Amino acid sequence: MTTPSPTGKVALVTGGSRGIGFAAAQALVARGDRVVLTGRDAASLDEAVAALGGSAYALGVAGKSHDAAHREEAVGRAMDAFGRIDHLVNNVGTNPVFGNMVDLDLDAARKILDINLVSTLGWVQLVHAASMREHGGAIVNVSSISALGPAPGIGMYGASKAALVQLTQQLAYEMAPTVRVNAVAPAVVRTKFAEALFAGHEEQVVKAYPLGRLGEPEDVGGTIAFLLSEQAAWITGQTLVLDGGLTLNAGLA
Repeated sequence: MTTPSPTGKVALVTGGSRGIGFAAAQALVARGDRVVLTGRDAASLDEAVAALGGSAYALGVAGKSHDAAHREEAVGRAMDAFGRIDHLVNNVGTNPVFGNMVDLDLDAARKILDINLVSTLGWVQLVHAASMREHGGAIVNVSSISALGPAPGIGMYGASKAALVQLTQQLAYEMAPTVRVNAVAPAVVRTKFAEALFAGHEEQVVKAYPLGRLGEPEDVGGTIAFLLSEQAAWITGQTLVLDGGLTLNAGLA
């Protein structure tokens, strides 16, 4: 891709090597921001950094989002490389189990909450202490349409994403007026993470969507970039649903 001159704005994007996170990074770099990407796989991060224009525009830090030492390393390296962090995209999520919540292993429930909710707060705390307390900034948390109501088999995932919506509101209230905090709640997006929800039966799945298709990572990434921009300077504490019209239908199931 062709990259413009850096604007001076710096974004940290968790889960940024592919899917929604990478699409958000692409949109940010396209307007001149620099990005720090995190992810579990170092090779995938290297490929993402190269695709974004190399080390002048992007930095990759491999590790697990729920590992406090990884979070500290990523924020530290971002500050060393670029001197500030203006934007944070919390895009990490997991859903390792499928089934009814009454049968859910509680260790799995704790893991989902630790990764989807607690680690998000950990990123916010570190970025705020390192840069946003002094300079201000904007944060976008990636929730899910499953936060809005029940869906078969992914109850704990939905509960964690509903908690993320409330966390977004609370942080927006506490961090105003210098830091804005918003969230996006996508329906099914064509990513590796969501593949099990549409692979082999996409034609049937999209019948429920008035716009007639699944989401693409760019649909969400562009919206994240907007929420981080000055065009959204009077928006905070909101969760924007991106669902191709799915919630116009009765029920989420």
